[in-house]
Amino acid sequence: MMNQRRLAIMRLMDSRHKFTARELAERFEVSVRTIQRDLDALQAMGFPLYTEVGVNGGYRVLPNRILPPLQLTQQEAMGLFMMLEYLEQVPDFPYGMIREHLAEQYYSTLPADVQERIAGMREHIAFMQHPSEHRESLTSDLLTAAVEKRAVSFMYQARNGLKKVKVHPLGIYYEQGYWYMPARNKDRVLLYRVDRMQQVMVLDQTDESVPTLKAWLKQAEDREGEEVVLHFTEFGARIAASDALFKMVSYQEWRGIVPRSEFSFTARRLLSYGPEVKVIYPPELQEQVRVMLEQSLAQYKDE
Repeated sequence: MMNQRRLAIMRLMDSRHKFTARELAERFEVSVRTIQRDLDALQAMGFPLYTEVGVNGGYRVLPNRILPPLQLTQQEAMGLFMMLEYLEQVPDFPYGMIREHLAEQYYSTLPADVQERIAGMREHIAFMQHPSEHRESLTSDLLTAAVEKRAVSFMYQARNGLKKVKVHPLGIYYEQGYWYMPARNKDRVLLYRVDRMQQVMVLDQTDESVPTLKAWLKQAEDREGEEVVLHFTEFGARIAASDALFKMVSYQEWRGIVPRSEFSFTARRLLSYGPEVKVIYPPELQEQVRVMLEQSLAQYKDE
C-alpha cells in the first residue's frame, strides 16, 4: 500500500513547476536519499515523472498524468455513481470519457457489497430527460478554446442554410437538452446551439478581452429591459416551477425584466403554456402573443 508521503508527493507535483530532490526532502523533513527512493517507487508504478538535468534541473510530471485515487466513503461512492447515472443523459458532456472510466474501472475496485448496493439503486432511480442528438463531440474543444481565449471557426446550420462562422467563445452551458455557446462575433455576443455546429476548428488567434461565461451571465442579468408581468393559473404555476425562465412565480404571478429584443422568444415560450398564462404587461408582448396565436389558428381555418 502506498504510504502517505508518496501520495502527498503525487498531489504536490505540478506540470507547471519543477522540484529538486532537496526541495522535496526539506518540505517533507526527510533525507534526500529517502525522497529519491520515493520518486523511484512512483516512477516504477507508472507515475509519469521526468527529470530535467543541469544546474536548474529538477523533477516534473506530464500534464496528462494519472492523479491520486479517490478516497470516498460508501455514501460518497454511491452518490458519485448516481451523478454519473444522471450525466449519462447529457449528450457530448465535456471530457465525457470520465463517465465510462469511473463507471467501469473505479466501480470494479469497490468492495462487493458496495457494488451490489449501487447496482440495486440503479434499478430504483431514473432521470427523465430528452437530450438532443449531437453529430460530433465538440464540447471539450469548445470549453478548452474558451479557457485559452482562442477563436474557433465552424459551419453553422442557420435558418437560411449553412454558413461559416469565426468567433471567440465565452464558454458553454447546458439547458433543456441542448448545449449553448455564447461567443463574441465582431462587436457583439451571439448565442449558438452546439448541435448545429459542424467542422469546428480551434484557431491560434487569441483575445484576452473576451469575458468569461460567468461574467457575461452576470452582465446579462443586469442588462436593461422592460418589466414583464404574467399571471399563471394554478396549474400553469406548477408547470412554471420547473421552467428555468419562469420558475420564480409567486402567488401565480411572475415579474421580471426582459429586453425588448427577446420579446419574440418570450412570446413563443408563453405559447407553450396555452390558457395557463396571461400577459398582464406590457402591451407590446401581449400583441406578439396574440399575433402568434392568430397565425397558429389560421392554419386550421377552412379555405
